[in-house]
Amino acid sequence: MSMSILLPTNLQQCPSPSFSPSTPLLSPSPSTAFSLVGTSRRCLRLVTCCVSSVQSSVANGSAPAAVIVERDQIRLGLPSKGRMAADSVDLLKDCQLFVKQVNPRQYVAQIPQLPNTEVWFQRPKDIVRKLLSGDLDLGIVGLDTLCEYGQENEDLIIVHEALNFGDCHLSIAIPNYGIFENINSLKELADMPQWSEERPLRVATGFTYLGPKFMEENGINHVTFSTADGALEAAPAMGIADAILDLVSSGTTLKENNLKEIEGGVVLESQAALVASRRALTDRKGALKTVHEILERLEAHLKADGQFTVVANMRGNSAQEVAERVFESTIIVRIAEQGPTISPVYCTQNGKVSIDYYAIVICVPKKALYESVKQLRAVGGSGVLVSPLTYIFDEDTPRWGQLMRNLNL
Repeated sequence: MSMSILLPTNLQQCPSPSFSPSTPLLSPSPSTAFSLVGTSRRCLRLVTCCVSSVQSSVANGSAPAAVIVERDQIRLGLPSKGRMAADSVDLLKDCQLFVKQVNPRQYVAQIPQLPNTEVWFQRPKDIVRKLLSGDLDLGIVGLDTLCEYGQENEDLIIVHEALNFGDCHLSIAIPNYGIFENINSLKELADMPQWSEERPLRVATGFTYLGPKFMEENGINHVTFSTADGALEAAPAMGIADAILDLVSSGTTLKENNLKEIEGGVVLESQAALVASRRALTDRKGALKTVHEILERLEAHLKADGQFTVVANMRGNSAQEVAERVFESTIIVRIAEQGPTISPVYCTQNGKVSIDYYAIVICVPKKALYESVKQLRAVGGSGVLVSPLTYIFDEDTPRWGQLMRNLNL
């Protein structure tokens, strides 16, 4: 296999040397002149140590292990810029978790409803890195970022994999002209006779872990990867790449640059996810309690998203009779997420309490809303009321049970 990655060298962050705050580095006094020599020697030893550590990590193919530092606050990382940042804050707000940022230029904020939690605004890739290093405990990032920079590290655990925003997919795209005009699948691309060890398929991408991994898993040889700043879509037209591997949302940008996706070329389906450090959840006091609170709110809100309550009144002699009439309409039963719930509607006539109507309550998704109303009216329903749902709290939180099993707790 001839597969290579052309990348700049990435240096790991090294710990800062500790200096005594009472002793300045520069002083007019001759008696402190020797401290500069000592400082230089310490810095030299520190740099040597860091380089050795980086070389060891690279050689072993693993990131440094997370270190759990004692602190009272649980740290939640949120994207600092762009649509993901706004959507993350909006989602938390919809869950009655309000991010309070005193100054928009500050990178730290609070959530009053979670008094033991700090919010840190970071670049998505730095959220993943700081989860691994132990500087963050929780984070909201795209699955693409998690997979690229987490590289399947066992300390990263997905708490909720579908937050319903940031939808996209990581995909290979090639020109729709020239030698690629009739190429429409990954297999056809791999079988093109042009590629050899001397002239490999050139792919421009920012995903230098997922890209080579995908090609290797699909048995594609003779490929090389390179990074490119800015819009990758220009790389094939400029002649610096044959194909690109990038995130795609609507696909409009690809079409406008005469590029196309191919069958079998999707590397990963992605959307925003809530991620945690396994070590933080097991070792940091209060982390599990905070995650449980966030997860319960997320589950209740996301389950209710796009759901509507439909209430209709129906004449009948008993709840049983009304129920039988409703169940005659198999469409209502099939589309109802919850219910039907049938309860008496009390009214007074000539000073006497009577029951002439029964209220039918069902929960339906938005796409089935009109059809459900139509069917309820067809079986005698009237005075139909429709209202959106905000939360649906189940008896338990399914993802909490899954998390406990993943943590062996």
